[in-house]
Amino acid sequence: MSPATRSRDGWRDSSSICRRPGGDGMKAVVPYPTLVGDVTFRVGSVRMDGVPVPLETISTEHKVVALHDVLRRHWEEVRLEVRAELPEKEVAAGPWSDIVCVAVLAEGSTNSRVVRRLRTGGDGGRSASVPLQRGAFRSRATLSVAVVATVDGVPGRIIGTSTENWTVDLSAKEPVLRRGPDVREVDFRTGEEWLRPYKDAPWLVEVAGERPTVHLNTAFEGITGLLGPGGGPLERAVRDTVAAEVAVDAWTAMFHAAVSELELGDDGAPEWPEGWRDWALRSLLPDIFPDLSPGDALAEVYARRTHGAGWDELQSRVQFAVARRARVFRRVGSLIRELDRSSQEALP
Repeated sequence: MSPATRSRDGWRDSSSICRRPGGDGMKAVVPYPTLVGDVTFRVGSVRMDGVPVPLETISTEHKVVALHDVLRRHWEEVRLEVRAELPEKEVAAGPWSDIVCVAVLAEGSTNSRVVRRLRTGGDGGRSASVPLQRGAFRSRATLSVAVVATVDGVPGRIIGTSTENWTVDLSAKEPVLRRGPDVREVDFRTGEEWLRPYKDAPWLVEVAGERPTVHLNTAFEGITGLLGPGGGPLERAVRDTVAAEVAVDAWTAMFHAAVSELELGDDGAPEWPEGWRDWALRSLLPDIFPDLSPGDALAEVYARRTHGAGWDELQSRVQFAVARRARVFRRVGSLIRELDRSSQEALP
């Protein structure tokens, strides 16, 4: 048995296909040995211009740091104190060298990225202070950890990544993970200029920003009242069905927006996008390709989009997945039953 072959510890000979951890906890196929154990980390504290930020702005449960309601209007820098835990026995025994653990803070909308090396402390943990400059980041950044090493003589190979990442939200008042779309009521006739060509539409989904938004057209007669609370069983069934149709449009738009931004990583596999695009894909892919792992499903979607083969068939899968996510089948069934009941009650 060669030194690089030891199935008990999870690594294999580099000539075989190995799997690298992805952001979904699954494994992306790469042709070199990688860590099997989990890489985890947390944000222990935050300082704003050297002053400790209240612990209420940090949520370990949601893995979010919220900075909007910090009572300091003018600040220049936030420092995130990060501590990571690695499968140290596996790291020490594996077929790699020159091991470096780094924290990566990145925001797609501004293309900002900060990388800091985590240093090993006396207790064996790995820690770093990661700076966030206010002028470089705009809204929401993702904090992750990666383990890099020389493998088979090739430096800079990623042998492990954090199983769960953190979100640093500059616009959030509370440290909770915001994922779904915002709903905004606006008169399309007098609202932003780009909405005016759609003045006859009851709603419109926007996916170009940091967060998807469903614009409800208040100029469309009855739409806001229909989607409001109250009413009898039939009115509620109609409302739920219309709301499901809005959700279908939102999920469909989010899926295609997320897929359009997929890019290949250094290992040749498509990378998970950031923010709500990541969430949308992870939510829908299990219903689109129920027999595939999330990582393999992402690769399948990327291949179909890139090469065209199977793209038309994929649309049927997407249609089913978004309808299921929006509970269309249940809500349409409820509406049919309520209509039938109402018609029976109307008979003499």
